[in-house]
Formats: sequence, structure tokens, C-alpha cells
Amino acid sequence: MQGPPDISATILSTAIQRGPQKSTCPSEIARMLFPDDWRKHMKHIVEVAIDLHHQGKVAITQKGILIDVNRIKGPIRIKII
Repeated sequence: MQGPPDISATILSTAIQRGPQKSTCPSEIARMLFPDDWRKHMKHIVEVAIDLHHQGKVAITQKGILIDVNRIKGPIRIKII
């Protein structure tokens, strides 16, 4: 029996694979992990990404610019630092 997917590990591995010049959308992570019902997991994916940002492991951007993760409004991207 398989346990729940490791969202944090998936975000990190995807960001590392893309490199510091490219980013990923949280929906890409959700679709990888929850292909049948990815939309209902988006909030949790973003929460995990914000936690990783607070740990200094990833950057959260909008239009390529680092943002204040306490004031997210609109689509975001995740990239490795």
C-alpha cells in the first residue's frame, strides 16, 4: 500500500531539475501527484511551497519577481534558489 505523496520532495526535485533560471507552476506539481483531482489539492501545494520558501529552499515569484508570500494575489511560480 502506497502512502500519501511527498509534496515537498516533489516540489524540490522539480525545481532542482528545472534549475535556477526556470520555474514551475504549483498546478504542475498538483497534476503530477494527483492527476484525477489535482484542483482540490492546489491550496495544500501552495502552502507547502510557502513553507519551503520560509525554509530558504525555494523562491516564490510572480512575473519573475520575488514576492511577499504573506500577500499572494494571483498566480505564482516556484523556483530553486
